[in-house]
This record gives sequence, C-alpha cells and structure tokens, in this order.
Amino acid sequence: MIEIPELTRAATNTMRAAVVTEFGAPLHVEELDLPVPGFGEALVKLATSGICHTDLHAAHGDWPVRPQLPFIPGHEGCGTVVALGDGVTDLAIGDVVGNAWLWCACGSCEYCRTGWETLCESQRNGGYTVNGSFGSYMLVNAAYAARIPDGVDLLEVAPILCAGVTVYKGLKVTDTRPGQWVAISGIGGLGHIAVQYARAMGLRVVAIDVDESKLELATRLGAEVAVDARTSEVVAEVQKLTGGVHGVLVTAVHPQAFGQAIGLARRGGTIVFNGLPPGEFPAPIFDIVLKGLTIRGSIVGTRQDMVEALDFYARGLILPTVTSACLDDVNEVFGRLERGQIDGRVVIDYREAPRTPCQSKHVD
Repeated sequence: MIEIPELTRAATNTMRAAVVTEFGAPLHVEELDLPVPGFGEALVKLATSGICHTDLHAAHGDWPVRPQLPFIPGHEGCGTVVALGDGVTDLAIGDVVGNAWLWCACGSCEYCRTGWETLCESQRNGGYTVNGSFGSYMLVNAAYAARIPDGVDLLEVAPILCAGVTVYKGLKVTDTRPGQWVAISGIGGLGHIAVQYARAMGLRVVAIDVDESKLELATRLGAEVAVDARTSEVVAEVQKLTGGVHGVLVTAVHPQAFGQAIGLARRGGTIVFNGLPPGEFPAPIFDIVLKGLTIRGSIVGTRQDMVEALDFYARGLILPTVTSACLDDVNEVFGRLERGQIDGRVVIDYREAPRTPCQSKHVD
C-alpha cells in the first residue's frame, strides 16, 4: 500500500471509478484498488475531469482499434500529485498536474525526434490504452503530464487538456495569419473553445453549426459571422461574406461538414479535420486540385502545444463554458452528448461529496 500522508490509511486502499465493462453498455461506478505508480509515474488525486466526446467513442468501441476491457475513460483530469514512482525527478508531492490523450510516447522514433510525438506509433493514450481520469485517482507519466498553472480554476482548465490543445494545434496547422478568415465548423465542446483561440490569435471567425444556441454562444465569444447550417446555403453565404476563408477547422462529427469544408475555402486555403465521423470523406478531387487546397488531419497536440494552450488560458484569453457534475452522472452526460444537448463541456467535480440523486449545476 502507498503511504499518502494527508489521507487516512483506510482511504489509501481504494478509489471510486466509472468503468467500461462492455462496449455500448452503461458504465459501472465501482470501488477499485488504488493504482501503484511504476517507474517514471505519479499517482494523482483528482479534483476534476472533463467529459469528452472521445470518451463516448471509447465506451462504445466505435474505432477500429478498441480499448481492452475493462478500462476507465477520461483524458481531461486535473489533480494533486500524492505519490511518486521511482525515477521521477521533475515532479513533487503537492504539484498540480493533468493527464491528456497523449499519455506518453516512445521518445526515440522519427516522429518523437522531430516534434511530432502525437504521431508516434508506440504512444499510449489516456482513458483508452491507459486508465484515465473517470475516477478519484489516476496515474500519469511524469514526463508527459501537463503542468497546471498556479491559481487557475480546476473546473475551467480541465477542457484545455484535450478540447483546448486539440483546437489550438488544429488552428496552428491551418497556417492562417492574423487578420485572415477561419471557419470553425461545429461549435460544441471543441468548437466554442476554438472560436476563442482563433480570436486570441488574431483571426477573423466564421462559426457554423445547426444549433441556434451554439451559434449565439459563438457570436458572444467573438465570431463575426454565424451561419445556421439547417437554414442557410452555407457555402454560398460564407463565400459572399468573406470571399472564401483562408482556413477551415472542422470539429463537427457530421459527414456533411467535411465535404462542405472544400466549398468554404478560398484558393490556396488549408482545411484541418479534428472531428472523427463515421464513414468516408467525400473528396471532389477536381475542386481540390483546381483550388490548390491543403487538407490535413490534426490530432491533439504535443507537450509544447499543451504548454502554449494552457498559457492562453492562464492569461485570461480563453474561458471554457463548463457545467459541473458528479461521477455518478456520467451515463446521463453520455446520453446528452449523443443527443447533442451539451453546450460547452461537462466536468466531473470530485471535490464535492456524491449527491443522491446527482444534481448537475452550472458554473458562471
């Protein structure tokens, strides 16, 4: 048993966690043995954890390489280091850190050596191939754990660890410059943060969604143009207002958004995909060649991208819209995610005692 000074001996044996035991079935909130940090690892007592759409995909087994059952989802967790494994020299007990989708990488392959560790074929992923933050404790790799800036709100900062760094990196690789137009397709957990990063980076923003309330949120956050994809000829309207955008960031998961992106971009533009919809991407080769478009995928961000994304938040330039919930709410939150009924991000708050029944609350 690990000795954790601030907890009673009884409390150090177990933790509560939401566990995927069967793909497509409700998660089970269970008492589990406390994990023991191995070489280079740290044990973290969770304060908060965001709930990402990727967690839903993981729990459903939607992607070609499935997690190994049973597992604990979650890759937007923040908390305090309470125990260290051997070989950890750059973390101390009491430090506040987070986990991320990129739980670790090999550090020695071509991708890791050239600053593209997110493409490492030997990477391990938080809440997918390694147990994540849907529990009161988690393990992190000390070399890859996000260092949380001092004095930040741990509810607000949680979404930066995935949604934030993902869209920040996605915007970087659109190769857009201050004063240029970027279209953000899908104003959900990722997209509403993308609007803010884009504005902080000096970009002009077109927001596209099928939900009026999300478009209103995007406008409040600084989008100059908001287009309702249900009622508008999206491509024609964006082309009329902007002449075509220099960059497109697709965070939506509806297949139509991906084909639509080609029409939104002006000649020489760059389209970046963050969303992962089912099915294939309809790619009109003639338009891509004629317009000289670049189309690329972007997955999360490197450790340096994480430092930069967190710095934008710590300087007050990014303010995620969050709603708190307790761990026992996780299946209800998943249901709302499936129905597209969540504005911003729902974040589990472990600092509150479990409520019966659990009542979610909004954070201003």
